[in-house]
Amino acid sequence: MDQIRIKAEVRTEQGTGAVRRLRRAGLVPASVMSMNKGGTKLIKFNAHEFMMAMRGRSGKQLLVTLDVNGTEVPALLREMQNDVLAGTPIHVDFSEVSLSQKVRVTVPLYLVGEATGVKIGGGVLEQTLRAVEVECLPTDIVEKFEVDVSALGLDQTLFVRDLQLGDKQTLVTRGEYAVAVVKAPDAADTTKGAPAEEKAPDVIKKGKDEAAKAEAKK
Repeated sequence: MDQIRIKAEVRTEQGTGAVRRLRRAGLVPASVMSMNKGGTKLIKFNAHEFMMAMRGRSGKQLLVTLDVNGTEVPALLREMQNDVLAGTPIHVDFSEVSLSQKVRVTVPLYLVGEATGVKIGGGVLEQTLRAVEVECLPTDIVEKFEVDVSALGLDQTLFVRDLQLGDKQTLVTRGEYAVAVVKAPDAADTTKGAPAEEKAPDVIKKGKDEAAKAEAKK
């Protein structure tokens, strides 16, 4: 995937009123947590250019290159706040990173394929884990992992330890966590809609027994 580059500049504006004026001017206020010096640097960038750079990106922790007043800063996009109504970004948090040091990120899981237990056995596929935590170099961060569940049979479970993610990412999430399971149809559902005539003999028998008891009492 193409590298995400964002041209930004240092901002001095702070406070609710100043930030609102930035947004009305078509700018997004943001912050960058420094890796070595500590503390946070305040920046701002064009909202439209940012949205164009982020279009089609589904990951929540992406590697970006911030061009801050001519200085390139590799950083992870950690959190983005959006306007509730418009859906446009109103604030973004970044963390500066070293391209030679591994980081921990959370990557979403997407199930692909039709499970055998669903296709043949009539089961129901349930995804029980939506994301995993991995450790990797910033340049090896992916937006998502696609997990093939085609071989999953009825009453079978796919665990984190079964995932094949490649050699660039190391799983941090514990292996015994379940990712997806194919459950058998509920047995109760098979009798819920039973025809009324199947229950009729029991009703008739009960009526005859009660009639016989009443006759014996006479």
